[in-house]
Amino acid sequence: MIKKSPSDASANLQRRQWLKYAGATAAAGSLVFGAKPANASIAAPAQKSEGVLDVAIIGAGLAGLTAARDLQRAGCQSFVVLEARNRVGGRTYNQDLGHGVVSEAGGQWIGPGQTAIADLTRELEVETFPTFYAGKTVILAGDVRVTQDLHGTSGGDDAIAAKLDELARGVPAAAPWKAKNAAELDKLSFGDWLLQQGVNSEDGYFLGIAAKLSLGGAPAQLGLLQYLAAINSAGNSRARLESIKDGAQETRFVGGSQVLSIKMADELGSKVRLSCPVRKITGWEREIVELNTDQGVVRARQVVIALNPALCNQIAFDPPLPDGRVQLQQRWPTNAPMRKTVHVYDRPFWRDDGLNGQIFQVGGPVYMAYDNSPPDASVGVISAFVPPGSVPGDPKAAERMLSAIYAQSFGDKALRPTQFHDFDWGRVDPWTLQCIHPIPPGFWTKWGKFLHPSVGRLIWSGTETADLWAGAMDGAVRSGHRAALQALAALAQHSEGV
Repeated sequence: MIKKSPSDASANLQRRQWLKYAGATAAAGSLVFGAKPANASIAAPAQKSEGVLDVAIIGAGLAGLTAARDLQRAGCQSFVVLEARNRVGGRTYNQDLGHGVVSEAGGQWIGPGQTAIADLTRELEVETFPTFYAGKTVILAGDVRVTQDLHGTSGGDDAIAAKLDELARGVPAAAPWKAKNAAELDKLSFGDWLLQQGVNSEDGYFLGIAAKLSLGGAPAQLGLLQYLAAINSAGNSRARLESIKDGAQETRFVGGSQVLSIKMADELGSKVRLSCPVRKITGWEREIVELNTDQGVVRARQVVIALNPALCNQIAFDPPLPDGRVQLQQRWPTNAPMRKTVHVYDRPFWRDDGLNGQIFQVGGPVYMAYDNSPPDASVGVISAFVPPGSVPGDPKAAERMLSAIYAQSFGDKALRPTQFHDFDWGRVDPWTLQCIHPIPPGFWTKWGKFLHPSVGRLIWSGTETADLWAGAMDGAVRSGHRAALQALAALAQHSEGV
Protein backbone atom coordinates (compact mmCIF):
# COMPACT_ATOMS: atom_id res chain seq x y z
CA MET A 1 0.00 0.00 0.00
CA ILE A 2 1.39 3.45 -0.94
CA LYS A 3 1.41 5.89 1.96
CA LYS A 4 -0.23 9.27 1.55
CA SER A 5 1.98 12.35 1.52
CA PRO A 6 2.24 14.13 4.89
CA SER A 7 0.70 17.55 5.41
CA ASP A 8 2.76 20.63 4.59
CA ALA A 9 3.30 21.40 8.27
CA SER A 10 4.49 17.93 9.20
CA ALA A 11 6.57 17.73 6.04
CA ASN A 12 8.36 20.98 6.90
CA LEU A 13 8.98 19.77 10.43
CA GLN A 14 10.29 16.43 9.18
CA ARG A 15 12.54 18.21 6.68
CA ARG A 16 14.02 20.46 9.40
CA GLN A 17 14.68 17.43 11.58
CA TRP A 18 16.47 15.60 8.75
CA LEU A 19 18.47 18.68 7.81
CA LYS A 20 19.54 19.26 11.40
CA TYR A 21 20.57 15.61 11.69
CA ALA A 22 22.47 15.74 8.42
CA GLY A 23 24.11 19.04 9.36
CA ALA A 24 25.20 17.72 12.74
CA THR A 25 26.65 14.66 11.08
CA ALA A 26 28.60 16.81 8.63
CA ALA A 27 29.81 19.09 11.42
CA ALA A 28 31.05 16.06 13.31
CA GLY A 29 33.42 15.41 10.45
CA SER A 30 31.66 12.65 8.55
CA LEU A 31 33.28 13.38 5.20
CA VAL A 32 31.42 10.52 3.57
CA PHE A 33 28.77 13.09 2.72
CA GLY A 34 31.27 15.16 0.76
CA ALA A 35 29.38 18.37 1.59
CA LYS A 36 32.37 20.62 0.95
CA PRO A 37 34.99 18.98 -1.29
CA ALA A 38 38.52 20.32 -1.35
CA ASN A 39 38.50 20.96 -5.11
CA ALA A 40 35.62 23.42 -5.11
CA SER A 41 34.78 26.62 -3.27
CA ILE A 42 31.12 26.66 -2.26
CA ALA A 43 29.59 30.06 -1.69
CA ALA A 44 27.74 31.38 1.34
CA PRO A 45 24.46 29.86 2.61
CA ALA A 46 21.87 29.49 -0.13
CA GLN A 47 19.23 32.20 -0.45
CA LYS A 48 15.70 31.40 -1.51
CA SER A 49 15.57 31.89 -5.29
CA GLU A 50 12.64 31.82 -7.66
CA GLY A 51 12.53 28.64 -9.71
CA VAL A 52 15.51 27.02 -7.97
CA LEU A 53 15.14 23.46 -6.70
CA ASP A 54 17.00 22.02 -3.76
CA VAL A 55 18.03 18.88 -5.70
CA ALA A 56 18.05 17.72 -9.30
CA ILE A 57 18.57 13.99 -9.83
CA ILE A 58 19.79 12.69 -13.18
CA GLY A 59 18.65 9.13 -13.88
CA ALA A 60 15.43 7.29 -12.97
CA GLY A 61 16.93 3.88 -12.35
CA LEU A 62 17.00 2.23 -8.95
CA ALA A 63 19.68 4.63 -7.65
CA GLY A 64 18.07 7.88 -8.73
CA LEU A 65 14.57 6.88 -7.70
CA THR A 66 15.76 5.62 -4.31
CA ALA A 67 17.49 8.96 -3.70
CA ALA A 68 14.34 10.84 -4.72
CA ARG A 69 12.15 8.66 -2.54
CA ASP A 70 14.44 9.27 0.45
CA LEU A 71 14.31 13.02 -0.12
CA GLN A 72 10.52 12.94 -0.24
CA ARG A 73 10.30 10.78 2.87
CA ALA A 74 12.57 13.28 4.62
CA GLY A 75 10.10 16.06 3.83
CA CYS A 76 12.06 17.62 0.99
CA GLN A 77 9.67 18.35 -1.87
CA SER A 78 11.94 20.66 -3.87
CA PHE A 79 13.47 18.19 -6.31
CA VAL A 80 13.08 16.65 -9.74
CA VAL A 81 14.21 13.40 -11.40
CA LEU A 82 15.40 13.77 -15.01
CA GLU A 83 15.38 10.62 -17.13
CA ALA A 84 16.64 10.44 -20.72
CA ARG A 85 14.66 7.31 -21.62
CA ASN A 86 10.89 7.23 -22.08
CA ARG A 87 10.61 4.85 -19.13
CA VAL A 88 11.97 4.35 -15.62
CA GLY A 89 14.06 1.43 -14.42
CA GLY A 90 17.47 2.00 -15.97
CA ARG A 91 19.09 -1.38 -16.54
CA THR A 92 16.02 -3.23 -15.33
CA TYR A 93 13.34 -3.79 -17.94
CA ASN A 94 10.33 -6.12 -18.04
CA GLN A 95 9.38 -7.71 -21.36
CA ASP A 96 5.62 -8.28 -21.45
CA LEU A 97 4.81 -11.87 -22.44
CA GLY A 98 1.06 -11.43 -21.99
CA HIS A 99 -1.44 -12.62 -19.37
CA GLY A 100 0.50 -10.87 -16.61
CA VAL A 101 3.74 -12.74 -17.30
CA VAL A 102 7.02 -10.87 -17.80
CA SER A 103 10.61 -11.79 -18.50
CA GLU A 104 13.40 -9.58 -17.24
CA ALA A 105 15.70 -8.24 -19.96
CA GLY A 106 18.16 -6.76 -17.45
CA GLY A 107 19.02 -7.27 -13.79
CA GLN A 108 16.64 -9.67 -12.11
CA TRP A 109 18.02 -11.57 -9.09
CA ILE A 110 18.75 -10.83 -5.44
CA GLY A 111 20.10 -12.98 -2.66
CA PRO A 112 21.50 -13.19 0.90
CA GLY A 113 23.36 -10.12 2.10
CA GLN A 114 21.58 -7.81 -0.33
CA THR A 115 19.65 -6.17 2.47
CA ALA A 116 19.12 -2.75 0.89
CA ILE A 117 17.04 -4.02 -2.00
CA ALA A 118 15.32 -6.58 0.22
CA ASP A 119 14.20 -3.76 2.53
CA LEU A 120 12.98 -1.71 -0.43
CA THR A 121 11.08 -4.70 -1.75
CA ARG A 122 9.22 -5.11 1.53
CA GLU A 123 8.46 -1.38 1.76
CA LEU A 124 7.00 -1.39 -1.75
CA GLU A 125 5.06 -4.59 -0.98
CA VAL A 126 6.55 -6.46 -3.93
CA GLU A 127 6.44 -10.24 -3.60
CA THR A 128 9.38 -12.50 -4.40
CA PHE A 129 9.80 -16.19 -5.26
CA PRO A 130 12.74 -18.61 -5.46
CA THR A 131 14.69 -19.07 -8.68
CA PHE A 132 14.06 -22.53 -10.14
CA TYR A 133 17.14 -24.76 -10.28
CA ALA A 134 16.02 -28.26 -9.28
CA GLY A 135 17.33 -30.95 -11.62
CA LYS A 136 20.23 -31.39 -13.99
CA THR A 137 22.05 -28.80 -16.07
CA VAL A 138 22.89 -29.51 -19.72
CA ILE A 139 26.46 -28.89 -20.88
CA LEU A 140 27.07 -28.78 -24.64
CA ALA A 141 30.42 -29.00 -26.42
CA GLY A 142 29.89 -29.37 -30.15
CA ASP A 143 27.82 -32.52 -30.65
CA VAL A 144 28.56 -33.77 -27.15
CA ARG A 145 25.80 -33.40 -24.55
CA VAL A 146 26.24 -34.22 -20.89
CA THR A 147 24.04 -33.51 -17.87
CA GLN A 148 25.15 -32.69 -14.37
CA ASP A 149 23.40 -31.69 -11.17
CA LEU A 150 25.22 -28.59 -9.95
CA HIS A 151 22.89 -28.30 -6.93
CA GLY A 152 22.34 -24.58 -7.48
CA THR A 153 26.04 -23.71 -7.64
CA SER A 154 28.07 -22.31 -10.53
CA GLY A 155 30.57 -25.18 -10.54
CA GLY A 156 34.34 -24.95 -10.36
CA ASP A 157 37.08 -26.04 -7.96
CA ASP A 158 36.26 -25.64 -4.25
CA ALA A 159 39.95 -25.25 -3.36
CA ILE A 160 40.31 -22.38 -5.82
CA ALA A 161 37.16 -20.79 -4.44
CA ALA A 162 38.60 -21.00 -0.92
CA LYS A 163 41.79 -19.23 -2.07
CA LEU A 164 39.72 -16.48 -3.68
CA ASP A 165 37.63 -16.08 -0.52
CA GLU A 166 40.76 -15.69 1.60
CA LEU A 167 42.31 -13.13 -0.76
CA ALA A 168 39.05 -11.18 -0.84
CA ARG A 169 39.20 -10.57 2.92
CA GLY A 170 41.93 -8.02 2.34
CA VAL A 171 40.20 -6.15 -0.50
CA PRO A 172 37.56 -3.68 0.74
CA ALA A 173 34.57 -3.66 -1.56
CA ALA A 174 34.05 0.08 -1.03
CA ALA A 175 37.59 0.97 -2.18
CA PRO A 176 39.57 -1.96 -3.57
CA TRP A 177 42.44 0.39 -4.42
CA LYS A 178 43.03 0.79 -0.65
CA ALA A 179 43.91 -2.88 -0.12
CA LYS A 180 47.37 -3.31 1.41
CA ASN A 181 48.54 -5.33 -1.58
CA ALA A 182 46.42 -3.49 -4.14
CA ALA A 183 49.34 -2.65 -6.44
CA GLU A 184 50.42 -6.29 -6.63
CA LEU A 185 46.89 -7.65 -7.16
CA ASP A 186 45.97 -4.99 -9.72
CA LYS A 187 48.76 -6.08 -12.03
CA LEU A 188 46.95 -9.37 -12.67
CA SER A 189 43.81 -10.29 -14.55
CA PHE A 190 41.64 -13.02 -13.08
CA GLY A 191 42.84 -15.18 -15.98
CA ASP A 192 46.49 -14.57 -15.06
CA TRP A 193 45.78 -15.69 -11.52
CA LEU A 194 43.94 -18.84 -12.66
CA LEU A 195 46.94 -19.80 -14.80
CA GLN A 196 49.21 -19.40 -11.78
CA GLN A 197 46.99 -21.83 -9.88
CA GLY A 198 47.24 -24.52 -12.56
CA VAL A 199 43.46 -24.82 -12.90
CA ASN A 200 42.33 -27.59 -15.25
CA SER A 201 40.25 -26.72 -18.31
CA GLU A 202 36.90 -27.95 -16.94
CA ASP A 203 37.14 -26.02 -13.68
CA GLY A 204 38.58 -23.05 -15.53
CA TYR A 205 35.56 -22.99 -17.84
CA PHE A 206 33.04 -22.85 -14.99
CA LEU A 207 35.08 -20.33 -13.01
CA GLY A 208 35.44 -18.14 -16.09
CA ILE A 209 31.84 -18.27 -17.25
CA ALA A 210 30.58 -17.47 -13.74
CA ALA A 211 32.84 -14.42 -13.53
CA LYS A 212 31.74 -13.25 -16.98
CA LEU A 213 28.05 -13.55 -16.10
CA SER A 214 28.54 -11.70 -12.79
CA LEU A 215 30.94 -8.98 -13.87
CA GLY A 216 30.76 -8.87 -17.66
CA GLY A 217 34.32 -9.77 -18.57
CA ALA A 218 36.18 -12.91 -19.51
CA PRO A 219 38.96 -13.80 -17.03
CA ALA A 220 41.59 -12.27 -19.32
CA GLN A 221 39.69 -8.94 -19.33
CA LEU A 222 38.70 -8.83 -15.67
CA GLY A 223 41.08 -7.42 -13.08
CA LEU A 224 41.79 -9.72 -10.14
CA LEU A 225 41.36 -6.78 -7.77
CA GLN A 226 37.87 -6.12 -9.12
CA TYR A 227 36.83 -9.75 -8.79
CA LEU A 228 38.09 -9.93 -5.22
CA ALA A 229 36.19 -6.74 -4.34
CA ALA A 230 33.00 -8.33 -5.66
CA ILE A 231 33.62 -11.45 -3.57
CA ASN A 232 34.25 -9.22 -0.55
CA SER A 233 30.79 -7.68 -1.08
CA ALA A 234 29.33 -11.16 -0.85
CA GLY A 235 30.73 -11.76 2.63
CA ASN A 236 34.05 -13.05 1.27
CA SER A 237 32.25 -15.92 -0.42
CA ARG A 238 32.60 -16.68 -4.12
CA ALA A 239 29.79 -19.21 -3.67
CA ARG A 240 27.42 -16.49 -2.45
CA LEU A 241 28.41 -14.24 -5.34
CA GLU A 242 27.96 -16.82 -8.10
CA SER A 243 25.39 -19.38 -6.91
CA ILE A 244 21.63 -19.69 -7.02
CA LYS A 245 21.27 -21.71 -3.82
CA ASP A 246 22.13 -19.38 -0.91
CA GLY A 247 23.59 -16.98 -3.46
CA ALA A 248 23.02 -13.72 -5.30
CA GLN A 249 20.78 -15.45 -7.89
CA GLU A 250 18.50 -17.06 -5.31
CA THR A 251 15.38 -14.87 -5.56
CA ARG A 252 13.23 -13.24 -8.24
CA PHE A 253 10.48 -10.60 -8.16
CA VAL A 254 6.85 -11.32 -8.87
CA GLY A 255 6.10 -8.96 -11.75
CA GLY A 256 9.77 -8.56 -12.69
CA SER A 257 12.51 -6.37 -11.27
CA GLN A 258 11.40 -3.19 -13.06
CA VAL A 259 8.30 -3.15 -10.88
CA LEU A 260 10.39 -1.62 -8.07
CA SER A 261 11.22 1.44 -10.16
CA ILE A 262 7.67 1.67 -11.51
CA LYS A 263 6.24 1.73 -7.99
CA MET A 264 8.72 4.34 -6.79
CA ALA A 265 8.00 6.52 -9.82
CA ASP A 266 4.27 6.23 -9.12
CA GLU A 267 4.91 7.58 -5.62
CA LEU A 268 6.93 10.49 -6.99
CA GLY A 269 4.39 11.41 -9.66
CA SER A 270 5.15 14.53 -11.71
CA LYS A 271 8.55 14.95 -10.10
CA VAL A 272 9.82 12.35 -12.59
CA ARG A 273 10.36 13.76 -16.09
CA LEU A 274 10.80 11.20 -18.86
CA SER A 275 12.43 11.76 -22.28
CA CYS A 276 14.42 14.54 -20.63
CA PRO A 277 18.13 13.98 -21.24
CA VAL A 278 20.57 16.40 -19.64
CA ARG A 279 22.88 17.83 -22.30
CA LYS A 280 24.95 20.34 -20.33
CA ILE A 281 25.67 21.25 -16.72
CA THR A 282 26.87 24.79 -16.07
CA GLY A 283 28.23 26.30 -12.88
CA TRP A 284 28.68 23.12 -10.86
CA GLU A 285 31.14 25.05 -8.65
CA ARG A 286 28.61 27.81 -7.92
CA GLU A 287 25.72 28.17 -5.50
CA ILE A 288 23.15 27.49 -8.22
CA VAL A 289 23.77 24.89 -10.94
CA GLU A 290 22.06 25.04 -14.33
CA LEU A 291 21.12 21.86 -16.18
CA ASN A 292 20.25 22.21 -19.85
CA THR A 293 17.77 19.49 -20.86
CA ASP A 294 15.61 18.71 -23.87
CA GLN A 295 12.70 20.15 -21.87
CA GLY A 296 14.35 23.39 -20.80
CA VAL A 297 16.70 24.62 -18.09
CA VAL A 298 16.57 23.26 -14.54
CA ARG A 299 18.26 25.16 -11.71
CA ALA A 300 19.24 23.41 -8.47
CA ARG A 301 21.44 23.77 -5.41
CA GLN A 302 22.59 20.13 -5.45
CA VAL A 303 22.80 17.66 -8.33
CA VAL A 304 22.79 13.88 -7.93
CA ILE A 305 24.18 12.16 -11.02
CA ALA A 306 22.90 8.58 -10.83
CA LEU A 307 24.58 7.33 -14.00
CA ASN A 308 27.18 4.85 -15.11
CA PRO A 309 30.45 6.86 -15.08
CA ALA A 310 30.91 6.37 -18.82
CA LEU A 311 27.47 7.90 -19.50
CA CYS A 312 28.67 11.12 -17.87
CA ASN A 313 30.79 11.64 -20.98
CA GLN A 314 27.58 12.43 -22.85
CA ILE A 315 27.06 15.54 -20.72
CA ALA A 316 29.03 18.74 -21.36
CA PHE A 317 30.36 20.31 -18.15
CA ASP A 318 31.16 24.04 -17.87
CA PRO A 319 33.66 24.53 -16.38
CA PRO A 320 35.30 21.20 -17.25
CA LEU A 321 35.45 18.63 -14.48
CA PRO A 322 38.76 18.05 -12.66
CA ASP A 323 41.16 15.97 -14.72
CA GLY A 324 41.08 12.90 -12.46
CA ARG A 325 37.32 12.63 -12.72
CA VAL A 326 37.46 13.17 -16.48
CA GLN A 327 40.02 10.40 -16.88
CA LEU A 328 37.93 8.01 -14.76
CA GLN A 329 34.88 8.61 -16.95
CA GLN A 330 36.72 8.41 -20.24
CA ARG A 331 38.51 5.18 -19.30
CA TRP A 332 35.52 3.47 -17.71
CA PRO A 333 34.98 0.15 -19.56
CA THR A 334 32.03 -0.03 -21.95
CA ASN A 335 32.71 -3.46 -23.43
CA ALA A 336 29.95 -5.45 -21.69
CA PRO A 337 26.59 -4.50 -23.23
CA MET A 338 25.17 -8.07 -22.99
CA ARG A 339 22.22 -9.48 -24.89
CA LYS A 340 19.34 -11.53 -23.48
CA THR A 341 16.91 -13.64 -25.47
CA VAL A 342 13.61 -15.22 -24.47
CA HIS A 343 11.86 -18.36 -25.75
CA VAL A 344 8.31 -18.90 -24.50
CA TYR A 345 6.65 -22.34 -24.50
CA ASP A 346 3.23 -23.63 -23.49
CA ARG A 347 4.76 -25.12 -20.35
CA PRO A 348 8.20 -25.83 -18.84
CA PHE A 349 8.33 -29.33 -20.38
CA TRP A 350 12.05 -29.84 -19.60
CA ARG A 351 11.17 -30.25 -15.93
CA ASP A 352 9.35 -33.50 -16.78
CA ASP A 353 12.72 -35.01 -17.71
CA GLY A 354 14.48 -33.87 -14.54
CA LEU A 355 16.16 -30.91 -16.24
CA ASN A 356 16.34 -27.46 -14.69
CA GLY A 357 16.43 -25.49 -17.92
CA GLN A 358 20.05 -24.45 -17.59
CA ILE A 359 22.41 -24.82 -20.54
CA PHE A 360 26.11 -24.03 -20.74
CA GLN A 361 27.46 -24.18 -24.29
CA VAL A 362 31.23 -24.44 -24.62
CA GLY A 363 32.37 -22.45 -27.63
CA GLY A 364 28.82 -21.62 -28.77
CA PRO A 365 26.58 -18.56 -28.66
CA VAL A 366 24.83 -19.51 -25.41
CA TYR A 367 26.85 -18.42 -22.40
CA MET A 368 24.04 -19.63 -20.20
CA ALA A 369 20.36 -20.41 -20.68
CA TYR A 370 18.06 -20.78 -17.69
CA ASP A 371 14.47 -21.40 -16.64
CA ASN A 372 12.83 -17.99 -16.26
CA SER A 373 9.25 -19.23 -15.96
CA PRO A 374 6.73 -17.44 -13.72
CA PRO A 375 6.16 -18.77 -10.19
CA ASP A 376 3.02 -20.70 -11.18
CA ALA A 377 4.75 -22.27 -14.23
CA SER A 378 1.74 -21.24 -16.32
CA VAL A 379 4.10 -20.97 -19.29
CA GLY A 380 7.64 -22.16 -19.84
CA VAL A 381 10.30 -19.50 -20.35
CA ILE A 382 13.93 -20.07 -21.31
CA SER A 383 16.08 -16.95 -21.17
CA ALA A 384 19.68 -16.86 -22.35
CA PHE A 385 22.75 -14.67 -22.20
CA VAL A 386 24.27 -14.50 -25.67
CA PRO A 387 27.23 -12.38 -26.83
CA PRO A 388 26.25 -9.46 -29.10
CA GLY A 389 26.85 -10.48 -32.71
CA SER A 390 26.92 -14.20 -31.94
CA VAL A 391 23.46 -14.88 -33.37
CA PRO A 392 21.80 -13.26 -36.41
CA GLY A 393 20.26 -9.83 -36.10
CA ASP A 394 17.12 -11.04 -37.85
CA PRO A 395 14.72 -12.22 -35.10
CA LYS A 396 13.43 -15.23 -37.05
CA ALA A 397 16.94 -16.45 -37.83
CA ALA A 398 18.05 -15.91 -34.23
CA GLU A 399 15.02 -17.82 -32.96
CA ARG A 400 15.76 -20.77 -35.23
CA MET A 401 19.43 -20.93 -34.28
CA LEU A 402 18.74 -20.88 -30.56
CA SER A 403 15.77 -23.25 -30.84
CA ALA A 404 18.07 -25.81 -32.46
CA ILE A 405 20.47 -25.52 -29.50
CA TYR A 406 17.58 -25.94 -27.06
CA ALA A 407 16.34 -28.97 -29.01
CA GLN A 408 19.77 -30.56 -28.68
CA SER A 409 19.47 -29.93 -24.94
CA PHE A 410 15.78 -30.62 -24.20
CA GLY A 411 14.35 -32.46 -27.21
CA ASP A 412 12.30 -31.50 -30.25
CA LYS A 413 9.58 -29.74 -28.24
CA ALA A 414 12.05 -26.87 -27.96
CA LEU A 415 11.70 -26.26 -31.72
CA ARG A 416 8.19 -24.88 -31.24
CA PRO A 417 8.28 -21.73 -29.09
CA THR A 418 5.14 -19.60 -28.99
CA GLN A 419 7.10 -16.34 -28.62
CA PHE A 420 10.63 -15.08 -29.10
CA HIS A 421 12.15 -11.86 -27.74
CA ASP A 422 15.62 -10.42 -28.17
CA PHE A 423 17.04 -7.51 -26.16
CA ASP A 424 20.51 -6.24 -27.07
CA TRP A 425 21.51 -3.66 -24.45
CA GLY A 426 24.16 -2.20 -26.75
CA ARG A 427 21.53 -1.21 -29.32
CA VAL A 428 18.30 -0.39 -27.51
CA ASP A 429 19.08 3.28 -26.85
CA PRO A 430 22.05 5.66 -26.49
CA TRP A 431 21.58 5.76 -22.72
CA THR A 432 22.72 2.20 -21.95
CA LEU A 433 26.35 1.61 -22.83
CA GLN A 434 26.63 -1.65 -20.91
CA CYS A 435 25.00 -3.74 -18.20
CA ILE A 436 27.85 -4.34 -15.76
CA HIS A 437 31.42 -3.14 -15.42
CA PRO A 438 34.36 -5.53 -15.98
CA ILE A 439 37.09 -3.33 -14.50
CA PRO A 440 40.42 -4.30 -16.13
CA PRO A 441 43.80 -4.77 -14.42
CA GLY A 442 45.51 -1.53 -13.44
CA PHE A 443 42.37 0.60 -13.39
CA TRP A 444 41.46 0.79 -9.71
CA THR A 445 44.89 1.68 -8.36
CA LYS A 446 45.20 4.55 -10.84
CA TRP A 447 41.69 5.97 -11.11
CA GLY A 448 39.63 4.53 -8.23
CA LYS A 449 40.22 7.47 -5.88
CA PHE A 450 38.20 9.72 -8.21
CA LEU A 451 35.04 7.57 -8.15
CA HIS A 452 33.31 8.79 -4.98
CA PRO A 453 34.31 12.36 -4.02
CA SER A 454 31.78 15.04 -4.87
CA VAL A 455 32.83 17.76 -7.30
CA GLY A 456 31.38 21.12 -6.32
CA ARG A 457 27.62 20.64 -6.19
CA LEU A 458 27.75 17.32 -8.05
CA ILE A 459 27.11 14.10 -6.11
CA TRP A 460 27.98 10.83 -7.88
CA SER A 461 25.57 7.92 -7.50
CA GLY A 462 24.64 4.74 -9.36
CA THR A 463 25.46 1.12 -8.59
CA GLU A 464 29.08 1.54 -9.71
CA THR A 465 29.65 3.84 -6.69
CA ALA A 466 28.19 1.49 -4.06
CA ASP A 467 30.21 0.44 -1.03
CA LEU A 468 28.72 -3.07 -1.26
CA TRP A 469 27.36 -5.05 -4.19
CA ALA A 470 28.61 -2.52 -6.75
CA GLY A 471 27.14 -3.44 -10.13
CA ALA A 472 24.13 -5.19 -8.62
CA MET A 473 20.62 -3.85 -8.05
CA ASP A 474 21.34 -3.83 -4.32
CA GLY A 475 24.33 -1.60 -4.95
CA ALA A 476 22.14 0.83 -6.87
CA VAL A 477 19.74 1.13 -3.95
CA ARG A 478 22.60 1.61 -1.49
CA SER A 479 24.10 4.35 -3.64
CA GLY A 480 20.73 6.10 -3.80
CA HIS A 481 20.43 6.14 -0.01
CA ARG A 482 23.92 7.57 0.31
CA ALA A 483 23.34 10.24 -2.34
CA ALA A 484 20.18 11.45 -0.60
CA LEU A 485 22.06 11.82 2.69
CA GLN A 486 24.88 13.68 0.94
CA ALA A 487 22.39 16.10 -0.61
CA LEU A 488 20.60 16.66 2.69
CA ALA A 489 23.91 17.24 4.49
CA ALA A 490 25.01 19.80 1.89
CA LEU A 491 21.66 21.59 2.05
CA ALA A 492 21.88 21.70 5.84
CA GLN A 493 25.35 23.19 5.74
CA HIS A 494 24.40 25.93 3.31
CA SER A 495 20.83 26.76 4.34
CA GLU A 496 19.81 29.66 6.55
CA GLY A 497 19.09 28.87 10.17
CA VAL A 498 20.56 25.39 10.14
